[in-house]
Amino acid sequence: MGDVGQTRRAGTVRASARPARLRFCLAMLCAILGLLVPATGHAQQGTEAWRPDTRVAPGGPPAGNSVFSLPPNVTVVPRSAPTGGAQEVQLTAFLTDDAPPIDQGLVWHIFQDSEKDGAPVRHHRTVRDANPVIRLAPGRYLINVSFGRANLTRTLVVEQGATLNERFVLNAGGLRVSAHLGNGTPAPEAAVSYDIFSGETDQLGNRQRIMSGARPGLIIRLNAGIFHIVSRYGDANAVVNADVTVEAGKLTEVAITHPGATVTFKLVTRPGGEAQSGAQWSILDPDGEVIKESAGALPTHVLAAGSYVVTASHSGRVFRHGFTVQPGETTQIEVVMK
Repeated sequence: MGDVGQTRRAGTVRASARPARLRFCLAMLCAILGLLVPATGHAQQGTEAWRPDTRVAPGGPPAGNSVFSLPPNVTVVPRSAPTGGAQEVQLTAFLTDDAPPIDQGLVWHIFQDSEKDGAPVRHHRTVRDANPVIRLAPGRYLINVSFGRANLTRTLVVEQGATLNERFVLNAGGLRVSAHLGNGTPAPEAAVSYDIFSGETDQLGNRQRIMSGARPGLIIRLNAGIFHIVSRYGDANAVVNADVTVEAGKLTEVAITHPGATVTFKLVTRPGGEAQSGAQWSILDPDGEVIKESAGALPTHVLAAGSYVVTASHSGRVFRHGFTVQPGETTQIEVVMK
């Protein structure tokens, strides 16, 4: 019995010690919590201070759908343009120095040049805008602008950091040619064409051809200066030469008179008879030089005014006939087989 009583008293002592331990643990927990609350608050303030800033950095957000953000105490310095970047160059062309800019019909050819002797010039690009703004890397360039047959080439040096506005004064004008027959009537436009040559000749007397096959009535744009025109009416020898002067900023009009005529040939067995087919024709000048050769029953040619001899070959026989062409007249020449 004594042992049992002691055991119960010991159990009672143990049971009464648990609340004390519990209170101790609670006290320690409160102390710990008291220490942690200020720290937790400080951490929250720090987190608030580092809250992501939704302001976009200079240069825009990064690629993708995410929003790029920076803390407020971070400074972004914009990156400067790299050395050697392309520069803007504005190109404008004028007929004369005091004329308004040309607003259509310009073609710009840009070539990249080298300062080294013997280095090849490379074609860089072609631009067909009237007043283009292009970007060129620093360096040396050759720029050609053409306006019809008028053109100008200049050397351009592009430097880093420079914005250029380049004026190209073409010093150009226009030329319009009209053609008339000897009787004053306009020549058929489809039957007349002319070539344009330089006014100067080389040591051999040759001229530089500037344009060929131009038709009357068209306005040809040319650099100011003297030019030589060779106008042809028809396909034979009705040719007229003329020198003209084109002035800058002006339209020069030139009227050319062709003292030629249309001539039709006919080989007959009797005057007024039916034309024979299969004839071969040769037209010669008074010196015997062949002007034109053709074949057929009724060949037609435009000949300059003057005297001629025509021969017709048929069935192994040759027939000759002399005739004269008057300016502006339409003539039919019969060659009688006799």
